[in-house]
Amino acid sequence: MAMNQALPEADAAPPVDLRNFGWMALAFALLAAIIWLDNRWLLNFVHVMCGVLWTGIDLFMGFVVGPLLRSAPFPARRAFVIRLTPKTLFLMPTLSILTTTAGYFHAKQLGFLSAPYPAYYWVLGALAVVTILTIQGLGYLLPTNLKVYWELKKPQPDGARVGMLMKNYFKVVAIQGVMQVAIIVIMARFVTGL
Repeated sequence: MAMNQALPEADAAPPVDLRNFGWMALAFALLAAIIWLDNRWLLNFVHVMCGVLWTGIDLFMGFVVGPLLRSAPFPARRAFVIRLTPKTLFLMPTLSILTTTAGYFHAKQLGFLSAPYPAYYWVLGALAVVTILTIQGLGYLLPTNLKVYWELKKPQPDGARVGMLMKNYFKVVAIQGVMQVAIIVIMARFVTGL
């Protein structure tokens, strides 16, 4: 199947389920309740579990799935992307927001935000990495994923447009991977003491 051929009916893209906004709202409401409870264990659990999921999915997609897809034929890539995007569209932003918000409030609970210098440089490092991850993820990767998804859903996708959109995408994903590893290094420092 050439890039400009229409998708067979069985390969039609699933719709984006807007009911997922309800699940996102529920996750944010639960986090707000946990912050209000000021429970260290719960806040740490949410921060660590969401961080593990966010980082694990990002690294797996970037360093395992990405290279496999680049070598796959276009119809296979197209079928994969139009099924994956509706699933990750709500999951990844939710995980990143939960992780960073829970992490900020947990750091505040533990007194890291008022740590003396030079230990405070670790806090600044964490804030810098999280800012880069957030700007790249929500400001570049998410919109690019949506543009590629909408283009691939068309009966006759424009391969040149998809190629142009993806040109810098993989570079940003690689930077995201490096930043994910950097935040793990910083978090390991937090856990072992500043």
